[in-house]
Amino acid sequence: MMEIAAQTAMTPISPAKENKDSDTYSWGHDPAMLNLYQWRQVTNSAPHLIPHLRPGLKILDVGCGPGTITIDLAQRVLPGGHVTGVDYKAEPLEPARALAQKKGITNVRFAVADVLDLRDFADASFDIVYAHQVVQHVQDPVRAIREMSRVVKPGGIVALRESVNMSWYPELDGMRKWYSLYKQLGKELGGNPDGGLALHAWTKEAGFDREAITCSAGVWCFSTPEEKKFWGNNASERTSSPDFKEKTVGKNICTEEELKQILQGWEDWQQSEDSWFLITHAEVVARKPVG
Repeated sequence: MMEIAAQTAMTPISPAKENKDSDTYSWGHDPAMLNLYQWRQVTNSAPHLIPHLRPGLKILDVGCGPGTITIDLAQRVLPGGHVTGVDYKAEPLEPARALAQKKGITNVRFAVADVLDLRDFADASFDIVYAHQVVQHVQDPVRAIREMSRVVKPGGIVALRESVNMSWYPELDGMRKWYSLYKQLGKELGGNPDGGLALHAWTKEAGFDREAITCSAGVWCFSTPEEKKFWGNNASERTSSPDFKEKTVGKNICTEEELKQILQGWEDWQQSEDSWFLITHAEVVARKPVG
């Protein structure tokens, strides 16, 4: 059994106000989205960070959601390490705390905080700041990365992972409508849904020297019957959620009929024997200079 470290003594985080500047996330935090978050672990969502993990590190996980990556990180920095997970909304944090308690993980805590203004954290507070699919959803990604850099110690790293492109087979009208709607909604809300390719450029603009930035890429692939059922059902549930319908049909971005076509597209995709779905990700590890 993995050793569980005692809670690190830390100054309590003051209650944070939810920042409307960061409220650009297309999918929200409905149950279907939280279920997808819970599938995420370090191995499938932070592989480029693994070589940099060691016992005793102090990590900030930005946009932690229900905490599965956060808790995985916490176990990987034992003994002596500690991870703080923050999200700009309070909804996913109670499931995160419950999961940590269920697993007996005590070297982790969760709080509301905004990536654009991490005011509760002093300069040079962490060895690593990590964010997975976060900065493309805020109105000012460079400001977000600059703020993450502020709270990293000299010699520490900011590690980022953002989706770049989604591809699938077979080509289906409903799927094309879904992807088009996903990108349109992200832009309408002030995010940068096509911004993953600019991740290294954003990081450089935030103040890191290009030589200090290591770029890599990763992919999610859903191809087995079990994987397709998980991904397809989850996408359908998110598309039909009240929150998503309010952001799309309620704002005249699409119609009820178009949502029905999208849901049929996901059903047809799941039923196809040859179907698969790929999501490519841009990855960045940026090291803060010493001195």
